[in-house]
Amino acid sequence: MTLHDTPLSPAGADRTFQVDLRGLVDLLSHHLYSSPRVYLRELLQNAVDALTARHGLEPGAPADAFGIRLYADGSVVRVEDDGVGLTEDDVHTFLATIGRSSKRAERIAEQRADFIGQFGIGLLSCFLVADEIHVLSRSARTPDAPVVEWRGRGDGSYTVRTLPSSAHPRPGTTVTLTPRVDAGEWTRPAQVHALARHFGSLLRHPVTFDDGTGGPGASVNPEPAPWARTYPTPGARSRALAAYGEETFGFTPLDTIELDLPAVGLKGIACVLPEAVPAGRRHGHRVHVKGMLLSEQAEEILPEWAFFVRCVVDAESLRPTASRESLYEDDTLVAVRDALAERLRAWIARTAASDPDLLGRFLQAHHLAVKSLAVHDDEILRMLLPWLPFETTDGHATLDEFARTHRTVLVTSSVEEFRQVAAIASAAGLGVVNGGYTYDRELVHRLPEIRPEVSVADLDPATLTAHLDPVDRETELAAAAYLALARDALAVFDCDVALRTFQPASAPALLLDSREARHERTRSQLAREQQGGLWGDLLGHLRQEAPRAQLILNQLNPLVRTAVGIDEPELARTSAEALYGQAAMLSRRPLRPAESSLINRSFLDLLAHALRKDS
Repeated sequence: MTLHDTPLSPAGADRTFQVDLRGLVDLLSHHLYSSPRVYLRELLQNAVDALTARHGLEPGAPADAFGIRLYADGSVVRVEDDGVGLTEDDVHTFLATIGRSSKRAERIAEQRADFIGQFGIGLLSCFLVADEIHVLSRSARTPDAPVVEWRGRGDGSYTVRTLPSSAHPRPGTTVTLTPRVDAGEWTRPAQVHALARHFGSLLRHPVTFDDGTGGPGASVNPEPAPWARTYPTPGARSRALAAYGEETFGFTPLDTIELDLPAVGLKGIACVLPEAVPAGRRHGHRVHVKGMLLSEQAEEILPEWAFFVRCVVDAESLRPTASRESLYEDDTLVAVRDALAERLRAWIARTAASDPDLLGRFLQAHHLAVKSLAVHDDEILRMLLPWLPFETTDGHATLDEFARTHRTVLVTSSVEEFRQVAAIASAAGLGVVNGGYTYDRELVHRLPEIRPEVSVADLDPATLTAHLDPVDRETELAAAAYLALARDALAVFDCDVALRTFQPASAPALLLDSREARHERTRSQLAREQQGGLWGDLLGHLRQEAPRAQLILNQLNPLVRTAVGIDEPELARTSAEALYGQAAMLSRRPLRPAESSLINRSFLDLLAHALRKDS
């Protein structure tokens, strides 16, 4: 039989869509699925659903009374099940009509949640590896039911006929594929066995595989899921779950977290990664639905902050998408994601309370993930903020350690600002935390919630300058001429120059110049270029308020003491430019083109001066 065009209808009459079935089969079988390998998953799924329906007919039958048998010898692939089977009417209704599913049939609508499939188009995936699908089926619903044979072809045609009961002695269904030559990669015996293990290792019905060599069939799923087994001790259970995680994901978990949500029939484990995950990278999770592997990259099962674990779960109530390769975003999935997030929070709390060694190793690897969680979770904040590592002027330390020696904690707004001031602030006895990394500044400001005796403030350049010792009046007066020339030379950078004494003496100068200040000066530069008018007046006001950079020269440094004694104006200007360039490079922030040019020019001018002096 084939689908034919309908006759032309009179003008104005209702018409039906004309379907190119060959094109539709090609669209669904080649573009709905990500890889030809899913054909075996769809065959297994159909067999499992048939077994589920058979157990519904015979609820007293043992769980292992009915099973699935796979056969592949290189010339054919065959999947046989002891399921409910199909009548001739079922075949016409469900195998020959795209888009209709036996699970939608009224007589089993109330059992719909018991089935993996929901869409009735999975059989089309077989056309990825074969041009013809051969089905033999005998219904278990009707005593002495005849055997029904259905042959479907990739061009959209099919044939149906009934056969004597001897053609299929027991109720159930057998699907046989004759692989195309180009499908050998997916239909070789070893590959079929591997795919069956991949997709069906957690199935609850017995599945065996026969490669046609005459040996005994190999079990595809010899044991239940590791979390469903009984162990002699909690330690044995923990080791077994860790071993399963290592086998599944290829790493030794830092710890394993059991996941159990009875409301949706979800069980599984979360494996804590032993190493940090690059920022922005999320690992996918292995999700099974009723034992059948749905996806190995299901990111949506956990919130974004939980990138320190990889999960393998098996659920009853999660809804797959049409391709059955990901999860449908619905209220159930949202509730599951929230519940699993709570399990991870509980693990962190339990670890913090009972296993400080494990907590330390966990935070060393995954402090960024925990910081992202602590920003929005007050409970995690209270538990773990004292334990989280930060970059400080005392080295890498926890805030709890840092607050013991610094009752006033200063925090920078950027990494470059911290690097500019770290050595000087440390020598001055100031406690400064690098707030330039993701989440750090916000978390440091919440420290008083945990330690009320500690105050936190943003680092202001004036605060640091106030902790630098002034030079005596005679030294200030002696250096006045040099400082005036230096300010004039650096005016192009909106930079003031001052002379102080501070440790370490090896540091000739300190450049205080925040990113925000540079942004303000950029706007002031725009004001200078757009004089006049309302816009110019407005930007001119901003220019008056724009903070200036500060070059603090260190009188304790021999280079600076030599420089301030220079009485030759051009050489004094050049030395000031060189000191500015050196301080800018030591700040380790990106240099502006004008600063790079200044560094090169000042070096060349100093070199030229030295050469003239020698000659």
